[in-house]
Amino acid sequence: MLPGILAAQAPSRQDAARTSTSGNYLAARHAGAQRDAAAASTYYRAALRSDPKNPELLERAFIASLTEGNIDEAVRLAERVLQTKKNDKTARLVLGIRAIKNKQWQSARLNIAQSVRGPVTDLTAALLIAWTQYGSKDPKTAIDVIDRLQGADWYATFKDLHAGMILDIAGKKKDAGKRLEKVQKSDATALRIVEAYGSFLSRHGSKDEALAVFQGFEKALPNHPLIVDEVTKVEAGEKLPPLVQNAQAGAAEVLYGIGSALGRRGGEDLGLAYLQLALYLEPKHPLALLSLADLYEAMKKPQLAIDIYRRVPADSPLHRNAEIQLATNLDSLDKTDEAKLHLKKLIEENPTDREAIMALGNIERSRKNYAECADTYSKAVSLIANPQKPNWLVFYFRGICHERAKNWPAAEADLKKALELYPDQAHVLNYLGYSWVDQGVNLDEGMRMIRRAVEQRPDDGYIVDSLGWAYYRIGNLEEATKHLERAVELKPDDPTINDHLGDAYWKTGRQLEAQFQWQHATALKPEPDELKKIEDKLKNGMPDDNNATTAEQNTKRNGG
Repeated sequence: MLPGILAAQAPSRQDAARTSTSGNYLAARHAGAQRDAAAASTYYRAALRSDPKNPELLERAFIASLTEGNIDEAVRLAERVLQTKKNDKTARLVLGIRAIKNKQWQSARLNIAQSVRGPVTDLTAALLIAWTQYGSKDPKTAIDVIDRLQGADWYATFKDLHAGMILDIAGKKKDAGKRLEKVQKSDATALRIVEAYGSFLSRHGSKDEALAVFQGFEKALPNHPLIVDEVTKVEAGEKLPPLVQNAQAGAAEVLYGIGSALGRRGGEDLGLAYLQLALYLEPKHPLALLSLADLYEAMKKPQLAIDIYRRVPADSPLHRNAEIQLATNLDSLDKTDEAKLHLKKLIEENPTDREAIMALGNIERSRKNYAECADTYSKAVSLIANPQKPNWLVFYFRGICHERAKNWPAAEADLKKALELYPDQAHVLNYLGYSWVDQGVNLDEGMRMIRRAVEQRPDDGYIVDSLGWAYYRIGNLEEATKHLERAVELKPDDPTINDHLGDAYWKTGRQLEAQFQWQHATALKPEPDELKKIEDKLKNGMPDDNNATTAEQNTKRNGG
């Protein structure tokens, strides 16, 4: 068991040195399976020192060092990989990026040209080579490289954006403007496209033209910190610098743009490698840092995400966002007190920071501090002068907290307000509708709301469970059983839904099946108070009064 234990502890080189070659290899494999690149890299390199000619160890150590972000070590290992496997495409890419960092443009082109192996790497290589041509003071060839690239339709966005940026800093204003205008019209909600064209217009167009581009983005995605900052500067008469100002930064932008897209679409390993290489070229690239941290969150590595959030520069407009996300990851590590203190400090520094207030309320709600979260969400509500549709969420969340804190009148008012702002929101329809049915009031309207919620989200196990449980509460056991069976199909690992189905089976005389569902529910780790109730049913069966089941049993079903 030692290798697995060590892998979980991010070992030092000394730890690994005291372990056998086979032990290091097993520990590295375990760390790799846990997506712990730092531990995997340490153990693979330790195993490699004991068996330096082993090609598998060498390649695995190289990849682990790359995904860990130890690019200097990855470069050294890449050189060794190429001694025995001279066409290794990832090694060629890494050496090409190192050459870009050192402004060795010809070497960069030679290596990157040998790194292609599919649609994504073809695009990456062409854009990187174009930036090396710009670095060699040959922007014409750079544009030719981009324009010659053939491939999928989605290539066009990357091609026009990077061609426009190269032409911009090469002083080709007219051609740059055409490219950037074209790509902005194709996607007016792509952040980097909007920034590139907006900054261009602030220098070569007019203030009003630049603001129009930024404001178009704002209508679709309001309050993005980078856009807010740029609008403020343009309104003050500033001319924004180019998004990318040299070849190295351009190459980093290629790796960031493609890497972040890959990470969002399931290509975690390649996305991770690209983002680490982007940060090797531009260590303070705030969007690359946030994308990498977001990828670590998706991989359920909150400590790694925290480490990256701490690297976001303090003068970046994105620093506050990083600090808020850092707190949510502290909570994921069960460092809830530290997370709350962190957010309270941010709120003290800026009492109007609604996002920080919402983050604090969300943590309090998830930790069942319902009175506290109601007060916190109230602070956010007080900052909304004229509630609009996007504000439905704060009223919904505050309604949940009021309901759990046994303040139903306040909860009902908030849930109705949320529906007023967003009339067909499925989660609000479900919560309010079920609450009415559970209390035996507004039964027809409540059932109608739940059915509307199910129509919108027919594959949401929690909402389908609500409909089944509502039928149970009004005594329609046939419909209740049908919908609860469907809910269990959709969410087989939820203890509350399995418990509900057990209750329905018991009431319809299917007692053996009820016992099975309750037994299964206990194995799914329900909350302690619910576990006690289920164990009592397993021992004694159900009382005749089916109203004994409390509303508190339904936390997950109601979206709390």
